[in-house]
Amino acid sequence: MAIMLLFGDQHGTFRHLLRSKCLLLLVFIVSCTPPEDPINCLSSNTSSCTITNSYGMFPDRSVCKAANVAYPTTEQELISIVSTATKAKRKMKVATRFSHSIPKLVCPDGEDGLLISTKYLNHVLKIDAQAMTMTVESGVTLRQIIEEAAKVGLALPYAPYWWGLTIGGLIGTGAHGSTLWSKGSSVHDYVSELKIVSPGGRLNNYAKVRVLNENNDQDHQDLDAAKVSLGVLGVISQVTLKLQPIFKRSIRYMTTNDSDLGDQAASFGHQHEFADIVWYPSQRKAVYRIDDRISSNTSGNGLYDYIPFRSTSSLAVSLIRTTEENQETKSDADGKCFVAKLVTSTLRTSAFGLTNNGVTFTGYPVIGYHNRLQSSGTCLDSLEDSMITSCPWDPRIKGEFFHQTTFSVGLSVVKSFIQDIQKLVSLEPKALCGIELYNGILMRYVKASSAYLGKQEDSLDFDISYYRSKDPMTPRLYQDVLEEIEQLAVFKYGALPHWGKNRNVVFDGVINKYKNAGKFFKVKVAYDPLGLFSSEWTDQVLSLKAGVTIDRQGCALEGLCICSQDSHCTPGKGYLCKPGKVYKDARVCTFTSSKKFM
Repeated sequence: MAIMLLFGDQHGTFRHLLRSKCLLLLVFIVSCTPPEDPINCLSSNTSSCTITNSYGMFPDRSVCKAANVAYPTTEQELISIVSTATKAKRKMKVATRFSHSIPKLVCPDGEDGLLISTKYLNHVLKIDAQAMTMTVESGVTLRQIIEEAAKVGLALPYAPYWWGLTIGGLIGTGAHGSTLWSKGSSVHDYVSELKIVSPGGRLNNYAKVRVLNENNDQDHQDLDAAKVSLGVLGVISQVTLKLQPIFKRSIRYMTTNDSDLGDQAASFGHQHEFADIVWYPSQRKAVYRIDDRISSNTSGNGLYDYIPFRSTSSLAVSLIRTTEENQETKSDADGKCFVAKLVTSTLRTSAFGLTNNGVTFTGYPVIGYHNRLQSSGTCLDSLEDSMITSCPWDPRIKGEFFHQTTFSVGLSVVKSFIQDIQKLVSLEPKALCGIELYNGILMRYVKASSAYLGKQEDSLDFDISYYRSKDPMTPRLYQDVLEEIEQLAVFKYGALPHWGKNRNVVFDGVINKYKNAGKFFKVKVAYDPLGLFSSEWTDQVLSLKAGVTIDRQGCALEGLCICSQDSHCTPGKGYLCKPGKVYKDARVCTFTSSKKFM
């Protein structure tokens, strides 16, 4: 995705180059450099360690350190590791192979903590085809679960669209797909049994193993806490999932004007089992995913290899990033809108990565088995190629670098929330072209859950990715509009954040929105009375300690605070703290004029 600043104003040449660039992004590249391990250690590969996320940067740009990392390969080794650390009263945090969560959930306090990686706890332990259950270790990836289930004619019915997640990590943060049917789209609501290793006392040799089963009435309270635990109860050792017989799906996308999106969003999820919506607010378009379960006798062998999750040329991704940086520097909103229209139209024309036979897309509907359509992430599974290709966000290259704001708005108020965003677009028509460069707003349906830290009501999840500067003191183009949307959702409409995504501000006081938070804390105290699996960050998120927001110069630019004074923005660059345009209670960094500051 290139811009006129790079190629001049000759629109014909620019369009040709840009179209060539978009086509390059569609190519499936077999060789790719997989992501590096998020844990790096200086001594013997297990001590003097740092840990990051898959994007190479936490929201507050801090560096998380640990004294050691342990890589258990069996449950017995895991128990021994927890026992030794508990006896020494060491802080512990669980880490996964890909570390895909954006917030600092993996950071132990200080520099003396212990990281426990589930990288090698990656085995499928048992599949009971008759009972339709699968038992796996917590480091098993979503892709493994999908593939191994399909081999015996079973399927995990609902799942996130990105398969580079471990089962322990995705249930711990409440990750989900999209449905209002059955038990809903959250994977943790299909957990029938869970084994967890927590600190113990002397009588337990300092490590206690609990097996929580949904059929045991005495386990219900503990299981509802452990399903979505943010990692503060201990280390999940094993998970048993309730599966279904494998089935086929029929998918087609329909693009319409977004004038009635508020009405449609409230009802569309009830009409189609796997419904979701992609919204391009500045283009005033919505793309509806009409996706239903059909008879397995229906002909079709479709595949979903989502284009943004494919291996991509590192040179191409670098050019995309340079383009966006130049657009931001020049405040080139027109350039962003032009590129956004080309990118989104290319994705739609290419059916977002759907093919009818695993190779080519010939038209809708695309029909295929569930395991070939529910999730993807092919940039993860290839061989080393010296960084010629990579996942687009790999921090080792000059690639995608973005914030991700993701929250769930109750279906009862989602129409009003969407209409407020549309009012903002009417006032600033180009303001959201930037998010359309990242394929707009993904809207997924999620059902109320019994998990104490799960969704409190049937909701629509809004997933918004947008440009992040490498310089924390550099504001974004239309900084104020995105901040206002964030505050609209969280404060006016009571939205719940996705635990594995988001900037700091959305977590401020969030625990008060969970009606069973007290029950969760009761289990937390019973499982880990010394708080060895807790950290300053999780204590802040759970409101056990103040400080989830940070009061410092420029803090609002990174979502570390909500501005209350101009210094929280960048007054030297013309950004002052002002009320929102639609939501007057919002406080956002608004560009006024740079002239008075020169």
